[in-house]
Amino acid sequence: MSETGGPEHDYEPVPGLPGRLPEGEHILWQGAPSSAQVSRQIMKTRWIAGYFGVLVLWNITAGIYDGRLPSEILFSSGALAILSTIAIGLLEAFAWGVQKTTLYTITNRRIVMRIGVALSATFNLPFTRILSADMREDTNGNGDIALTLKPGDRLSWLVFWPHVRGFKKGALMPQMICLKDVAVAANVLSSALAVSRTPRIAQRLASASPKQAGPVSSAPAIEAAE
Repeated sequence: MSETGGPEHDYEPVPGLPGRLPEGEHILWQGAPSSAQVSRQIMKTRWIAGYFGVLVLWNITAGIYDGRLPSEILFSSGALAILSTIAIGLLEAFAWGVQKTTLYTITNRRIVMRIGVALSATFNLPFTRILSADMREDTNGNGDIALTLKPGDRLSWLVFWPHVRGFKKGALMPQMICLKDVAVAANVLSSALAVSRTPRIAQRLASASPKQAGPVSSAPAIEAAE
């Protein structure tokens, strides 16, 4: 089991879970997103910082070309720099909030996702509802695990964001995002699915080699038998 912090919610009898586990069920792994990865990957803070940097350079260049006073150029450029600092600061704060309020749990029977910065909610995803899982891993070992659920599960994109990858055949794909050492979680999930379902499950998350495909790649899914 990966290291996690203490309980973030006083009402949780077990960190990350809405209630105590029933007899025969036990926790295999717990983890949370990296705030730095959420900031860069989800909130795109580097791109936003670059955008504001271009605006400042454009403002300076245009000011010189138009013959504006240096004090005017300095004032307007400083205002842009302050706005960019505030914007990036808010995004960084949100990324930190995602890390502090999120806890993913893999048991021998299900995945539990406790998510929500403003309004916390806990979602149980039994293995019987999971059709496949898909891992993406970057060159530093960070990545995501997206889940394809059986038809009929109605999930809200607004409630799950940013813990989503998108839609597959019209169905929302919940996702455990920005995990450090994502392969560890993927191997645990692969093994848990294999022993909890019929033997036809293909454990391809554990054998994927995403680093061969570039900075970020998509590993084949582990297919759950019907």
